[in-house]
Amino acid sequence: MFSMKHHLPILSLSALLMLAYACDRSAPLIADETSYIESIEQWQQDRLESLKAMDGWLNLAGIYWLKEGEQSFGSDPSNDIVFPEKTAAFIGTITLKADMVQIQINDEAELYYKNERVHDLELSYDSSGKPSYITHGDLAWYIMKRHKSLAIRLRDYKNPAIEALDYIPSYPIDPDYVVEATLHAFEEPRTITVNTPFQDYSQDYQCPGELEFKLKGEKLKLLPFTSGEGYFIIISDETSAMETYGGGRFMYTYPDSTGRIILDFNKAYNPPCAVTPYAACPMPPRENHQPIKIEAGEKTLVNQ
Repeated sequence: MFSMKHHLPILSLSALLMLAYACDRSAPLIADETSYIESIEQWQQDRLESLKAMDGWLNLAGIYWLKEGEQSFGSDPSNDIVFPEKTAAFIGTITLKADMVQIQINDEAELYYKNERVHDLELSYDSSGKPSYITHGDLAWYIMKRHKSLAIRLRDYKNPAIEALDYIPSYPIDPDYVVEATLHAFEEPRTITVNTPFQDYSQDYQCPGELEFKLKGEKLKLLPFTSGEGYFIIISDETSAMETYGGGRFMYTYPDSTGRIILDFNKAYNPPCAVTPYAACPMPPRENHQPIKIEAGEKTLVNQ
């Protein structure tokens, strides 16, 4: 008969070895360079596919900020809100009253909600987690809420931009751009207000402290923003507005199993504003401008 007690010492030794390895903060940042490069290549492909997905950024076709009261909408120029030409000339009206958004649809316009034709409907918006998606041919839209402002965000699933982008220009993958950072925590998290391209719209983030790291022989610092169990980072550097997007680049990082914070600049990617004018992207705080060229990650798109 199999007896567990004869295997307990082996299991305990194995567990101790695993624990010792997990706690070895001196382990290399990249154990296998070939596997690492393959993983970044896959990440790059996933990035492109995410931009082209139905919920991606490339199919955005409009953003229309709502005013209090009733507004007509459709493709005819006489409407208060003018949609693309492929929509009906006079779709109906959309009414904003306080935080409530109601649509009334003309009989001639065929709009659908959950695959059923709709004539009037109160719309929930994206901050609720369950926005009301309205469809009309190749188009779909929902209400987005940003602070106290509400807008229609329009998608065109046949947007030419989807097929036009077949790759994202990037620097050669370079393992030297994977570095460890140290978090110097503030006594209390600080609220950092970040500007966007929209004049009257900014975003607030919680910053737990300052990340310090060394790259290309330089000691550098930046402010990370709390994002779940990890950090969201917006950077600019000496390639910005030259080889990379002028509005900076985004990164995410999560502590590894040993608690180390690893910055992988090969995963620095363009914000949505680099591919669509219909996004409100946070811009890099001045503290996050790096006084060197970070020649890793995504470059600016050719047509930008």
